[in-house]
Amino acid sequence: MQLFEHIVCRFAVWTLILYSIAGGQVVAQEVEPKLGHFMIDATIPLGHRCMGILPTKSQSISDGLELHGFVLLGQEPPIVVVAIDWCEIRNQSYDEWQLRLAKVAKTLPERVLVSSLHQHDAPVIDSGAQDLLDQVGLQNELYDRSFHEEVLSRAEQALSEAIEDARPVTHIGYAESVVSDVASNRRIVDGSGNVNFSRGSSSGRDPIFRQAPVGLIDPMMRTISFWSQNRCLVEYHAYATHPMSYYGRGEVTSDFVGLARKRLARLDRSIHPIYASGCSGDVTAGKFNDGSVEAREDLTRKIYDAMLANRKGVKKEPVPKTWGFRNLPLELSYSHAAPLQKEAMERVLQDRSMTVEKRILAAMGLSSWDRVQIRKQSIGMPSIDFGIARMVLFPGESFVGYQPIAQSFSGSVPVLPVGYGECWTGYVPTDAAFKDGFEESWLWVAPGAQERIERVLKDLLAPSP
Repeated sequence: MQLFEHIVCRFAVWTLILYSIAGGQVVAQEVEPKLGHFMIDATIPLGHRCMGILPTKSQSISDGLELHGFVLLGQEPPIVVVAIDWCEIRNQSYDEWQLRLAKVAKTLPERVLVSSLHQHDAPVIDSGAQDLLDQVGLQNELYDRSFHEEVLSRAEQALSEAIEDARPVTHIGYAESVVSDVASNRRIVDGSGNVNFSRGSSSGRDPIFRQAPVGLIDPMMRTISFWSQNRCLVEYHAYATHPMSYYGRGEVTSDFVGLARKRLARLDRSIHPIYASGCSGDVTAGKFNDGSVEAREDLTRKIYDAMLANRKGVKKEPVPKTWGFRNLPLELSYSHAAPLQKEAMERVLQDRSMTVEKRILAAMGLSSWDRVQIRKQSIGMPSIDFGIARMVLFPGESFVGYQPIAQSFSGSVPVLPVGYGECWTGYVPTDAAFKDGFEESWLWVAPGAQERIERVLKDLLAPSP
C-alpha cells in the first residue's frame, strides 16, 4: 500500500485528498477536521514607541497585549487565523508573518490571516520603514526589532504546539447581537452644514461630538464558534469600532475590547475567546466616551455583554467537508497627494530639524510607496466560507461602509468582516468619504478604492461551484 498526496491549486483554493491504492482500486480517505488554538503575550517593553508616531513612549503596563489564534486542519492545507493586540503590521513585516507561520503549519502564506486589533497604545511593525530609519540614525524608533523577533518566534512555537494538540471539530456556530452606545461615526455635520471627520475616540467630553447623531455604523457583534460535539473550543468575535477609550499617555493596554475578551476568558477557561476589530477606520467610541476610567469600564461591559449574549444565543451546524477558502488579489492605487510622493517624503526623512514622529511617518509612507510603485505587490483578500457564515479579511483601516457592501454580495449567508489585515494602506475610505473630503496623514491610498474592493468582493463571495 502506498500513500500519495495530490494537491490541486487554483489561486488559493486547494483540495487535498489522501489516496489509498490497493488491488488496483483508488479509495478516498476522509481526513477528520481539527482545530488547534494558541495564545501568547505580546506586550511591548517600556520605552517602546506606540502607534508608530505617538510622542510619549510606553511608561507603564496597565494590562498586557496578547496574540490569539487558531489553526484549521482537514482535507485542505491548513488555515491559520491570528488576531493581535497591536496597532498595525505592514508591508514586508506582514509578509514575514505569513511566510513564517505558513512554514510552521506546512501551508501557503496566503492561507495565513493576520489582523491587528489597532489599539493605539501598541506597536506598528514595518521592517521596510525601520530599515529607512536605521539609515538616518533612528534605530528602533518605529519598533524594537529584537522584541518583534522574540514575539514572532514564540508565535511560531505556539502554533506548532497547537497543531500537535488539535482537537476534532464537529460543528460550526454563529451568533450576532446588537452592541448599544459604543460606536459612532467620525463624520459629523456642523451647524453651517460643513462635513468633517473630527469625532475621535474620546470626543464625548465635547457637547458638539456627544450630541451629533451616531452616523453610519454596523451595530452587530458577530461570532463564529468551533465545537467538538457539545464542547465549544474557540469563539471568534468581531465588532466594528476603533478600540480605544483613551491613549497616548504612555500606559500600555489592550483597552476596552481586550479587557472584555479577558473577562470572558475568565468566565469559562475551557473556551478560548478571540476578538478582532471589524472595518472601523471611520468608527470610534467618540459619542459615548469622554476618556475617563469610568467610561473605559462602561465600554468594556458593553462589549463583554454582547460577546456573552452570542455565547448564549449560538446556532450550530455540522462542520462542512471543506473550509471554503478563497484568496483573491486586490490592487489599490497609491495616493496622488504631493506630500506623499517619494521625493517629498525623502526630504522629510533626511531633515534632522523635523520631529522624529514626522520622519517616522515619512519612512512608513516610503515603505508603502516602494511596495506599490516599485514591487507592484497586491494585497491578498481572503475569505473562509464555513457554510453557516463567512469571514472576510479587509486591508488596513477600511471604512465601515464596506461591511454592508460585503453582506450584499453574500446574500443570506452572514459575513463576519475583519479589518486591519495588511495595513500599508492606512485608511481605506469609501467613495462617499472621499467625496466628503476625508483627508488624513495616515492615508496612503488614492480615491477609487471602493470600486476595486467591490469587484474583488463580488468574486470572493460568489457561490462555490
